[in-house]
Amino acid sequence: QVRPVESGGGLVQPGGSLTLSCVTSRRFFSTYSMGWYRQAPGKQRELVASTTGAYSTNYVDSVKGRFTISRDNAKNTVYLQMNSLKPEDTAVYYCNVVPATAAAWGQGTQVTVSL
Repeated sequence: QVRPVESGGGLVQPGGSLTLSCVTSRRFFSTYSMGWYRQAPGKQRELVASTTGAYSTNYVDSVKGRFTISRDNAKNTVYLQMNSLKPEDTAVYYCNVVPATAAAWGQGTQVTVSL
């Protein structure tokens, strides 16, 4: 069973912050590149941030400077710190390996940025 469990979403005002967490039982977690993806209503799912087993990171341009991805290999956990949130960040956020595998999508966690 490698489906992750995402948590930490919620309703936040523009400019606010949230920290998402993703726990997975995937074996050899530290060897995988992990990513946070999001899917907004009516849009395709997109990869917004990723981290390799060597802790290097990448971000989509729209979140650079605002989001920070990190991982704790001892806890099989990946995090997404989101600051300066905007209404366009509203989406369901998922974690998965990079590239994503269909069998490893969890339920996601809803992030809503609104007044």
